[in-house]
Amino acid sequence: MTGPVIDFQALAETTQRRLADLPDRVVSGDPHHTTTMRFTSPDNSLMAGTWTSTPGKWHAFFDRDEFCVFLSGHAQLISEDGQVQDFRAGDSFLIPNGFRGFWNVLETTTKHFVIRDYSGG
Repeated sequence: MTGPVIDFQALAETTQRRLADLPDRVVSGDPHHTTTMRFTSPDNSLMAGTWTSTPGKWHAFFDRDEFCVFLSGHAQLISEDGQVQDFRAGDSFLIPNGFRGFWNVLETTTKHFVIRDYSGG
């Protein structure tokens, strides 16, 4: 039997962090992240939630697939070869496992996300 359907509007635990606390991640700015985890699978390989970031640029994770739906804000994904993709409220997209590049948040941004993590936890 599976559990109940996950309601993204229900109250849930929220965590906050300053990305600069993770060594070698931040390229510019001082981004702060607020994350509300809505679901985590028993093996931690599948996660879903809501995320907000203040402006800044940092190295993107590359060991996961991530589907995103932007609720507000403006951000870019910049690949290692310099290709820039802009995303705003209403946009949805998939960052495939192996993407190498940067997040560049230009305006405080909020998104819903679903992540399949391949890093082993």
